[in-house]
Amino acid sequence: MDCKRALEEAGGDFDRAIAIIHEKGIVKVEKRADREAGAGVIFSYVLNDRIGVLLDLRAETDFVVHSDPFKELVREVAMQIAAMAPENVDELLAEPYIKDDKRTVKDLINEVIAKVGENVKVKTFCRIEL
Repeated sequence: MDCKRALEEAGGDFDRAIAIIHEKGIVKVEKRADREAGAGVIFSYVLNDRIGVLLDLRAETDFVVHSDPFKELVREVAMQIAAMAPENVDELLAEPYIKDDKRTVKDLINEVIAKVGENVKVKTFCRIEL
């Protein structure tokens, strides 16, 4: 229904409708920013038996934690940490995403927030390298 409304709002202009949907997604993300993210997952990732990452990624409910977009996000963020070795969460969020340097890790997380309808936060992480 959101797509239909956006297309109507754009007067049938498909490209403008896509932009409207993205704008509304960003508004949804901003509304959820202060919500408590109490459910989560601890994810481990090992790269070439030389770099290990433990990541604590949170969402509001277990339902979202077990969803495919969240599972994909946790893996992508762990790979980002393994590849780029950020010092802290703020640095991680500001980094260009390794698979698309036009987006940041924060942009990637915001896209998932817009998809799942809940706040998602990186609580903490640890990276170990031999």
